[in-house]
Amino acid sequence: MKTDQLENNKRDGFRESLWQSASLSQPFQSQGIEKVYDVLIIGGGITGITTALTLQRAGKQCILVEAKNLGYGTTGGTSAHLNTFLDSTYPEIDSDFSQDASKMIAEATRNVIENIKLNIDELNIDADFEYKDGYLFSQNDEEDEELQQILESSQKAGVAVSESTTNGLPIDFTRALKFDQQAQFHPIKYINGLASEFQRLGGKIISGAMVETTTFTDGVHQATAGNLIIHAKSLVWATHIPPGINLLSLRNAPYRSYVLALTLQDGNYPDCLSYDMKEPYHYFRSHEIDGKPYLLIGGADHKTGHEDPVTAFSELENYARANFKVATIDYKWSSQYYVPVDGLPYIGQLPGGDEHTYVATGFNGNGMIFSNLSARIISDLILNKENELAKLLSPSRLKPISGFTEFVKENADVAYRFVADRFGAKLIESTSELKLEEGKIVDFDDEKLAIYKDADGAVTALRPVCTHAGCIVNWNNVEKSWDCPCHGGRFSVSGEVITGPPTKELEKVDLS
Repeated sequence: MKTDQLENNKRDGFRESLWQSASLSQPFQSQGIEKVYDVLIIGGGITGITTALTLQRAGKQCILVEAKNLGYGTTGGTSAHLNTFLDSTYPEIDSDFSQDASKMIAEATRNVIENIKLNIDELNIDADFEYKDGYLFSQNDEEDEELQQILESSQKAGVAVSESTTNGLPIDFTRALKFDQQAQFHPIKYINGLASEFQRLGGKIISGAMVETTTFTDGVHQATAGNLIIHAKSLVWATHIPPGINLLSLRNAPYRSYVLALTLQDGNYPDCLSYDMKEPYHYFRSHEIDGKPYLLIGGADHKTGHEDPVTAFSELENYARANFKVATIDYKWSSQYYVPVDGLPYIGQLPGGDEHTYVATGFNGNGMIFSNLSARIISDLILNKENELAKLLSPSRLKPISGFTEFVKENADVAYRFVADRFGAKLIESTSELKLEEGKIVDFDDEKLAIYKDADGAVTALRPVCTHAGCIVNWNNVEKSWDCPCHGGRFSVSGEVITGPPTKELEKVDLS
C-alpha cells in the first residue's frame, strides 16, 4: 500500500484493516463555514455521512465535521456484514419489547440493505456489494434449543429464514439456519461515494477538526473546533457516545472485537456469511481486494480495557488454524462497538441535551445496519416526519425490566474500575523494565503514571486519569493505545484522543 494513502486514510488503531487500501477522493477543506447551517453532523463514519447525505437530499444545508479523516473510527474497522438478524435476537426483542417491535426491526433491516444497494446503484459506487446467504449454526443441545427459538421468532417477525443442511463452512455443526438476502460490501469505498455525492449537492465536509465545545443560544448551536466556529439549527452526534457525562454513558458498554484477514492453502473460501453461537461468537465471510481473496474471521470480543488484546488475537488465530488450512494471516485488527443495556440502539434526541440535539449509539455488533437506520430516523425527526421506530428506539426510553439488570452490572463495573485501578494496577520500579513499543502503568516518584517507550527508547509519560470520567486507563499492546475500561475512551501514546467520549487529551508529564 502507498504510504501517502495510509496517511490520508488512517483508523483508530495501530494495526491496518483490510479496508484502508481504498483511498479517499480528496482532502476536505474548512472553507465556507460563516453561515448558519440547517444541520451540523459531528462524526465522519457511516452514520454521519449517511445522515448528512439524507438531509442534504431533502433540501437541508448541512456541514459535517470529522476530528480525523472519514472512516477513522468503527467504520474503518468493521467486518461489514449486512444482516436481517441481529446480535439482540428476535426472541430477546419479543421478550424485552414486543413481537410488534420485532416485526418493525425486521422490516427496517430489510429496508436498510435495499437502500444501501440503491445508493450503490444510483451513485455508481464500486463498493464490492454482494448479496449472500447467511448461516447461523449451533454445536450442542443447548444451542440447538436456542436456535429453534430464533427460527420461530424470526419467522413470526417476517424474516426470510429456514432450516439448512449446511453452514457454509468446513466446521462441524448440529443445526443451521439460512437467512436469505444478507449482504456484504466495502465500507470505505461506500462512504467515499456517499461523501462525494454529499459534496456535489452542496454539503460541506471539514476533516481534521475535533469539536471541543458546543453551546445553544436563541435556537442556534455553536460548535468550536480549534479556530473554527460553526453555527447550525440542529446538531447530530454521530460519534457513538457524545462527549461529557450523560445518560448514554451509563446505558452503553464499550467492547472490542478482533478480526483476521487470511489466505487459505486450498482456496476454499466460503461464499456466504456465517456465525456460530458461542459467547462471544465467531463470524466469517470472504472478500477480494485487488484480485486477492481473503477469509475474514472475527470474534474474541471483550470489554474495552478489560482483557489482554494479545491473548484475544492468539485465541482467534488458534481457532482459525484449527478449522481452516491457513496459508498466511495478512491483516489483524480490532474495532470498537457499544452494547446497549436493553438490546436495542438509542437513536433520537439526546436525553438532557440542548434542543434539536440528536444522537445514535448502542449498535452492538450491527453497526452497518443501525447506522443507516439512524440516518433515516434522525432525518425524519429533523424534517418533522412520522417514523414508527423513533419512539421504540428513543434514547429517553426506560425499560426497567429488560435493561435494569445490565444497567446495574455495567455501572457497578465502572465504579469498581474507578476505585480498584488506582490501588491495584501492576507496578514496575523504573522505566528501564519497559520493552520497546510497550506501555505500562508505573509508580514513579510516588506518582502513578502511564509510561510508553517508543522504538528508539524514548519515554513518554502521561497522567493515566481519563479526561472523561476520571477512570484509570489501561495499555492496549495490540493497537498501541491507552484504553479506558469505564466508557471506552481511547488515547494515543502521546495522549491525544483517539476515541470519544473524552475530548481532552491525557495530561503530559515532564520526567526531567
